Amino acid sequence: MNQTNIVDIKAWIDARPISRFQWHVLLLCFLIIMLDGYDAAVMGFIAPALIEDWSISRAQLGPILGAAMFGVAIGALVAGPLSDRYGRKRILLWSVAFFALFSLAAAAAQSPLQMALMRFLTGLGLGAVMPNCVTLVAEYMPGRRKGLMITLMYSGFNVGSGLGGFIAAGLLSHYSWHSALIFGGVLPLVLLPIMLVLLPESAMSMVARRVPTEKIANVLNRMGGNFNENNIFTLNTPLISRSSKVIQLFRHGYARGTVALWLTYFMGLFVIYLLNGWLPTILRSGGLSLQQAAIITGLFQLGGPLGGIIVGYMMDRTAAKKVIALTYFLGCLCLLTQGVMDFGSVTLAVLIFLSGMCINGAQNGLQAFSPAYYQTEIRATGVSWMHGIGRTGAILSSTLGGVIMLAVPGHSSIFLVLALPACLAGIAILLHRMNRKEPRATEAELSALSQTLHNR
Repeated sequence: MNQTNIVDIKAWIDARPISRFQWHVLLLCFLIIMLDGYDAAVMGFIAPALIEDWSISRAQLGPILGAAMFGVAIGALVAGPLSDRYGRKRILLWSVAFFALFSLAAAAAQSPLQMALMRFLTGLGLGAVMPNCVTLVAEYMPGRRKGLMITLMYSGFNVGSGLGGFIAAGLLSHYSWHSALIFGGVLPLVLLPIMLVLLPESAMSMVARRVPTEKIANVLNRMGGNFNENNIFTLNTPLISRSSKVIQLFRHGYARGTVALWLTYFMGLFVIYLLNGWLPTILRSGGLSLQQAAIITGLFQLGGPLGGIIVGYMMDRTAAKKVIALTYFLGCLCLLTQGVMDFGSVTLAVLIFLSGMCINGAQNGLQAFSPAYYQTEIRATGVSWMHGIGRTGAILSSTLGGVIMLAVPGHSSIFLVLALPACLAGIAILLHRMNRKEPRATEAELSALSQTLHNR
């Protein structure tokens, strides 16, 4: 008679070195997030061209920039519970296809209203991409390296946004603004069949959703395991009701941490998206050319990967929330310096790079911090709702950016305004408190649970 072995998946992953298979998962999610980053930033790069082409004001451009953010927020709120119910991979594939197709549709827009509608629909897909990639990578990486690996993956967003500045500068110098949107729509469609074949479903998610043992064993065997149908896979965590996953974010000691994550992400995205969307226009009003403005704006995002790697490395070795808070405070200091002093283009470029390294690096750190806070059954919901609620900061910054620029005299004074939310983000994460860990299940409880799973 074959012996049935009980395997705690998280403990098994934590005990093993990172395999080539896990690196493949990280790379694919990095590429997805890179394309997400390009699309999220592309409107900021083409904003000056839209203003000139359609003869609209900065204030009229605000709703166009904000439309995608409304879509992103709604997409994130909806995608999290769907991902926890139907799996990470399925929702991720649909979201990539969705934002790629509507990015192409936006390139054909003939009016500000059409552009706003297409960008809203693009945002629905974008909103589902980020939290699902973060959750998927978090569930495949060992706890001792999770901070570094997730921030490394998330740095793809900064790489995509940063390279978008250089790509947009090249395209805009030879073609119209339509080319930048077409470029951002074609690449995801090229990546989609590769994801379909090579990207795996989360093993932890499959256990939580009661997927047949053979499918879970096949995935784990690609990581170097040796499992078969006689193994019973478990998650050694307290069971959470499958109904109303959003409500669970405020139960079991999660409430304070959930609110703190929302506030921190809100403030960080307010800064990032206002600069992404309006920095080219700000720099243009300071006398720089369109190409110079696009390149310097790209430096803000390119600072993110370096900052994210540093933050992730430190998070794996010391108090994670203190590392994130300190990085926000350093970003606040850089913004204050830019607002107080009137620097030339070279010094300004360096300070913008350092600001991006700190603010984006801290945001990257949140991507590792948030999935570690929630357990598998509600992890995608927790991460996606942090993204969805936090995106209201991006919505406000995109819509109010033009109004703020009119209200604040001088093109550099806006950096003083942005220093405040950067400081508040650092304070909010310091108020975060981890929920008390529930007692680990006893061996008898594990045996009973395993028997239940086996009989399903």
